[in-house]
Amino acid sequence: MRRFLPFLEWIPDYNKNWFSKDLVAGLTVGIILIPQGMAYAMIAGLPPVYGLYASLLPMIAYAVFGTSRQLAVGPVAMDSLLVAAGLATLAITSVDDYIGMALLLAFTVGAIQLTLGLLRMGFLVNFLSKPVISGFTSAAALIIMFSQLKHLLGVDITRSNRFDVLLVNAFEKMPDTNLYDFAIGLVGIVIIVALKKIDKRIPGILFVVILGILVVYLLQLPAFGVHIVGEIPTGLPSFRLHSFNVDALLELAPIAVTLALIGYLEAISIGKSLEEQTGEETIDANKELIALGSSNMLGSFFQSYVVTGSFSRSAINAQAGAKTPMALFFSAIVVAITLLFLTPLFYYLPNAVLASIIMVSVFGLIDIAYPKSLWEYRKDELFVLVITFLITLFAGISEGILIGVLLSLLLMVYKSSKPHFAVLGRIEGSDYYKNIDRFSQNVLVRDDLLIVRFDSQLYFGNKNYFKKELLKNVAKKGSKLKGIILNAEAISYIDSSAAQMLKRVIEEFHDKGLQFYISGATGPTRDTIFSSGIIDALNKKCLFVQTKEAVDYFDNMTPLSILSEKVACQNHRNSN
Repeated sequence: MRRFLPFLEWIPDYNKNWFSKDLVAGLTVGIILIPQGMAYAMIAGLPPVYGLYASLLPMIAYAVFGTSRQLAVGPVAMDSLLVAAGLATLAITSVDDYIGMALLLAFTVGAIQLTLGLLRMGFLVNFLSKPVISGFTSAAALIIMFSQLKHLLGVDITRSNRFDVLLVNAFEKMPDTNLYDFAIGLVGIVIIVALKKIDKRIPGILFVVILGILVVYLLQLPAFGVHIVGEIPTGLPSFRLHSFNVDALLELAPIAVTLALIGYLEAISIGKSLEEQTGEETIDANKELIALGSSNMLGSFFQSYVVTGSFSRSAINAQAGAKTPMALFFSAIVVAITLLFLTPLFYYLPNAVLASIIMVSVFGLIDIAYPKSLWEYRKDELFVLVITFLITLFAGISEGILIGVLLSLLLMVYKSSKPHFAVLGRIEGSDYYKNIDRFSQNVLVRDDLLIVRFDSQLYFGNKNYFKKELLKNVAKKGSKLKGIILNAEAISYIDSSAAQMLKRVIEEFHDKGLQFYISGATGPTRDTIFSSGIIDALNKKCLFVQTKEAVDYFDNMTPLSILSEKVACQNHRNSN
């Protein structure tokens, strides 16, 4: 049962010392989650109460199915923006239809995550490289911040997921700015930032929420045009079946796949970073997919939109001393009490305060340090980051991710098609054979022997490059060359196309009177050498464990010891 219900791994060992820490952490996160959840629901284009609905059942589900001890799940800014961006492309005519599609989207995202988890396909998230994520996240953070100008300025700005459109729309409406809204939002930003600098443990968000409500209520600012949250429905979310429509599901599929992978990446990266701090490794990547999928699917039936791990709340959860996912149960209790009894208190909460919370929260997502480091040593990856950033900013969220992933794959393919090809020589006074370009002053190079190393798998995409580089270096040696040694330590795989190429090359060298040897081949590579027929062209006597042995054989025809020969030729064909 522990395989399917991870909470059974920590429940039997639960003790009273953990209870107090989980309680404090859960209450702390729950209090912060209430205004954050409402603010993030606004980003998604949903009524604020849906942020509270998304902070209830999904947390309980994750506590049961999740494998991280400190991860706090719920609504987050990034996924909220993706929800708004995805639904904005659909022809939705009413608020109820928009809400219905948002809940169906959460179910679809959960179904995709659950399926990927059951199929053990968590590795798919590896295709979202860090440059792509950094560029996308920074651009999305800017879009989120500028999308809140409508609440900060107190004007009706047309929604868009393109930065340039948001900017133009904001400038057009700037003369209509409500100075009261603007002042409230600006003061909120200053207070949150200031309190965070003084002491991160001070709940600046909660302080601003309370202050904002009191100021608006006491001064009756709605009479001056200040926009407030207004009436929030009281009570827990009711069960609601989705209207499963094939056309709607097909429309949601692209954004659902994006949200499923991005949400999983956020959760797994946050969980792993928390593990590094605690030194306790409990996260199972595929079980995390199942946990997130279950949270989104179950939550969607109780009016929750898409959820994932929150970096800020997870950090607070860990700092407050959370020991187990029990803390999430306490956070859910805080949200439930709020929905049952306290929603009237938020009637006078100004939208500008929620905007200030969002702006400060997502500002930290803008990553400047990483692009700077790429400028120093990885300009090709910086190119991917910048293009992803610009496409996300000016073309769209989904487009930015898609183009970024494609560029990353193209870069990977390009690099693998032209990997490092090194000519080796013996370091003076040693048996080490190293790159002659790196050790030019201390390396001994022979005219009669060429030793090369290919630092990649050998497959159809780079076999021609390998052959070209090999023949080029053979031609440089001229008529004095008598033997060639391929150091295969870095060749982890040889496909059928490359195997046929290598056989032909070896046969051509033999026809020219040149000896050919392979040294350092790993187990899987040796298997391929024997199964593909390379060994028939090469001869078993020309397969060595170390480059030194190949050189000795070339010089003196020194036979290998029985042990060395056994190791050099060991493969699946003769392992028994």
